[in-house]
Amino acid sequence: MTLKSKHALVVEGGAMRGIFAAGVLDGFIDHQYNPFDFCIGVSAGSTNLASWLSNQRGRTYTIISDYSCQPEFINFKKFAKGGHLLDLDWLWDHIALHYPYDMEAFGKQPLPFQVVTTDVETGKPLYTQGEKDNLEELLKASCSVPMAYRTPLRVNGRKMIDGGVVDSIPVIEAYKQGAKQITVILSQKQGYKKRPPKAPWLLRRMMKETPQLAEAMITRAEQYNQTLEFIESPPDDCTIKVIVPDDSFAVGRLTTDKDKLEAGYQMGLKAAERFVTQT
Repeated sequence: MTLKSKHALVVEGGAMRGIFAAGVLDGFIDHQYNPFDFCIGVSAGSTNLASWLSNQRGRTYTIISDYSCQPEFINFKKFAKGGHLLDLDWLWDHIALHYPYDMEAFGKQPLPFQVVTTDVETGKPLYTQGEKDNLEELLKASCSVPMAYRTPLRVNGRKMIDGGVVDSIPVIEAYKQGAKQITVILSQKQGYKKRPPKAPWLLRRMMKETPQLAEAMITRAEQYNQTLEFIESPPDDCTIKVIVPDDSFAVGRLTTDKDKLEAGYQMGLKAAERFVTQT
């Protein structure tokens, strides 16, 4: 799908690290900042964007800092017994009950929104337009970390998992779709480089039924670092502005420490204020 867009907003995932982007996007709401022509999100980045698009300030903050910290969601004992480490089924049901998504507001907003997932069969990225009739399942698929959530979801007839496996920061895709200005919200600190897996043979063995997906996971670090190089040295006709956590950002993928999450959120709010006032 080709969009005649000029300015893209791209948001990285990272599970609980998404608290930083939650702060940034809530800051955008506070400042009524939205110069974008389209947006692309991955995993937690896609759920962050969804709440921003529906103008539900504080929704993703609550989901990450409260609901996602519950033992029903992150549960190592359940995982050891064959269940999910990250129980998205429980989380989606809990959100629907306590903080439902404003689908009506989403349907009225005009900004095209793409959600990145990974095709289980091919190991290739899928960039799917988020619509009212597919959004909830699409977001859930984009957040389904392989092995941590054991059951790939089928959306539009295709088995999908976490988009971060193959395109964690889809700035190159945004550029291919015509974006000459790209604003990207990262969930890792400045200077971060992803390391390759220590035991690729083990991944191949564990994922022998989906070999293309296994290879995608093995080459993920290489692809991720190439994307960082693109961000640092974009084409001459493209400008990329980066919003990145400070060095003191202490939130990891599975962090449930409330103080660290709160600090990460406040960091995002302040980063948004700096960005908006300097833009």
